[in-house]
Amino acid sequence: MKTPAPGVNAAAVQVPQTVIIGSRGRMGRMFLSRARACGINASGVDLPLAENDLASACATARMALVCVPARHFASTLARIVPFLPKDAILADITSVKETPMRQMEQAWSGDVVGTHPLFGPGNKVGDDLPVVLVRGSNTGSAAMDMVSVFFKTLGCRVFESSAQTHDQAMARIQNMNFITNLAYFAVLAGQKDLLPFLTPSFERRKNAAAKMLTEDAEMFAGLFDANGHSHEAVRQYRKMLNVAASGDIELLCKRAQWWWSGEACSDAEKEGGEANAR
Repeated sequence: MKTPAPGVNAAAVQVPQTVIIGSRGRMGRMFLSRARACGINASGVDLPLAENDLASACATARMALVCVPARHFASTLARIVPFLPKDAILADITSVKETPMRQMEQAWSGDVVGTHPLFGPGNKVGDDLPVVLVRGSNTGSAAMDMVSVFFKTLGCRVFESSAQTHDQAMARIQNMNFITNLAYFAVLAGQKDLLPFLTPSFERRKNAAAKMLTEDAEMFAGLFDANGHSHEAVRQYRKMLNVAASGDIELLCKRAQWWWSGEACSDAEKEGGEANAR
């Protein structure tokens, strides 16, 4: 088994015995496979979440990692919590955190840790694999360290955030990326007269958006609806469209070019260094 990365409380470095709830889904299957490959004592359970299967898989678990879509989260919690040991950590991987954190704390009196892996099942060991951790209101440092060690053992880097800060960020990064691509391709749909004029830059955008708007459209639509900050992000975007409509393109170009400025690059490197130190 890998040695836990520096910065974790030495008194709590034992990787928790883990049960993956939703172990046949893409993310659940990936985590179960990686955990076992790293020597972690991990088991999995999936639909129909039969009582016998839950009782067996959860009996000695120190952590339950719930890997199900947000729309099925509450009903899944109701099925699994009766089978968890009292000292188990309840964790999740949903891409929204405020509502799932409330749901977990209502369902479970023990330690609760929200997580969000900022990558998908297609990423490989050795890639940058950041994971956000959100501490429950009554969760101690030992539980946070155990969850941190679990992900670090899998080769991930972790950093901590509040649920609100996380959801505000995801509304702007994940949800607005989805909704703007959706609106862009929806407004152009069916216009066959455009087909002879497609450019390489259009094809690059179309290719980049293909999986999001076909295979994963239902998932991203659900995440947009589940995040209470999504509509505010859209309102901010609409303000920029109004600037474009008024003709002040130069202003938008100056703002957008921040992403390729030295300031943005240095801030990103600083944030990455601080996250690795944690």
